[in-house]
Amino acid sequence: MAEPTNTPMPGSTPVPGNSPRSTSPVHPPIPSLTPGGRNVVIPSRSAPDSQTHPLPKPVVLHIGDPIKYNPETYEEFSSAFRVIRPSAAERERTEFVKALRERRWGEFDAIFRPFWGTGGEMGRWDAELVDLLPDSVKVFASAGAGFDWADTKLLGEKGIIYCNSGLAAAEAVADFAVAMVISTFRHLPWCIGAATLPFTLSKDSATDKDTSSSAQRIFQACHAQATPVSHTLRNHSLGLIGMGNIGQHLAAKLGCPAFGMKVHYHDVVRKSPALEAELGATYHDDLPSLLRASDCVVLCTPASTDGKPLVTAETLALFRQGSRFVNIARGSLVDEEALADALESGHVHAAALDVHAAEPRVNERLVGLAGLGGERPGRVMLTCHNAGGTVETHVGFEELSMRNIMAVLGGRQALTPVNMHWLKGR
Repeated sequence: MAEPTNTPMPGSTPVPGNSPRSTSPVHPPIPSLTPGGRNVVIPSRSAPDSQTHPLPKPVVLHIGDPIKYNPETYEEFSSAFRVIRPSAAERERTEFVKALRERRWGEFDAIFRPFWGTGGEMGRWDAELVDLLPDSVKVFASAGAGFDWADTKLLGEKGIIYCNSGLAAAEAVADFAVAMVISTFRHLPWCIGAATLPFTLSKDSATDKDTSSSAQRIFQACHAQATPVSHTLRNHSLGLIGMGNIGQHLAAKLGCPAFGMKVHYHDVVRKSPALEAELGATYHDDLPSLLRASDCVVLCTPASTDGKPLVTAETLALFRQGSRFVNIARGSLVDEEALADALESGHVHAAALDVHAAEPRVNERLVGLAGLGGERPGRVMLTCHNAGGTVETHVGFEELSMRNIMAVLGGRQALTPVNMHWLKGR
């Protein structure tokens, strides 16, 4: 039976309160994980009490596809634990609930989801699923950064540490965000569309001569008209909402000496003076102060538990006239209609969004503002939740998920836990 497709992309990362915050550790930018886990300490296993009465191996429930990228780590992983991988049919919601109720997989100790493409067939990990988990479960480690599909509060209250893999995607997301920031200053959708799309759009409805003439006119118009509204990045202010791993990578890539932007940030927890000095970052203790100081605002913070957007008509009104906006966080954080209003009025000059409120649907007004016909100045770059999508990211997802389980079941601290504040003493 073919593996079913995954549940929809994650939407929000719960945090307490209404303010943006980063759940990432406080330290300078971290290099990407490498195959084989070179950047992660390997926890050792406790020896059995005796040769005649060895301790039973902990049981790991592996939901999703088999391992693809880290065979050496998986060899260690599968030697330390008894790994059970339910079939695709067993992972469908109804059957999965039935299997948990009847304890089909026994008293397992961990849940392992190494890929974002499979393993989510049972849908949201809500009270129905969490309450059915055996008390033996200590850790749930999954690929991906967002986890609105899992109630991490309930998991924590049940004594289960939830670990995400956002660390593995941080550099890929930051790289993509750099391109999006550049797009807002250099009007890349307009430039690309003017050079290519006139041929595609008119080839079936016009003669070759008409097509060529129209294409040349659009090309020349973009060449002349893009210049007065384009700017280099140096000495412009970059406002980061969130200074976790992604924010730190962005500050290092776009600040001095690279692109020379002036880095400003707001986070619930201020970073250390040493990190601020290293990144050349100026802290703002409230969001309005950051917005007023920024030429380009980048949203790189988790969403709040109430699901309300952070970027609204009210917050957009605080943006500098003609500023720019980039979202590589969560679509639910942005009121897209309010953003379209701000773009149409010119209060926000340009935007770039990799994530969308109703994925896989994209806001039609924002599509219109992308200007893909080549004739109009395209002021919005829209992509398909691609920022973290690299081979290296998925290598890291797989590796980090295994390492988290090995750490917790080995009696050590989890590497990337996100719900410790909900965890009962266990």
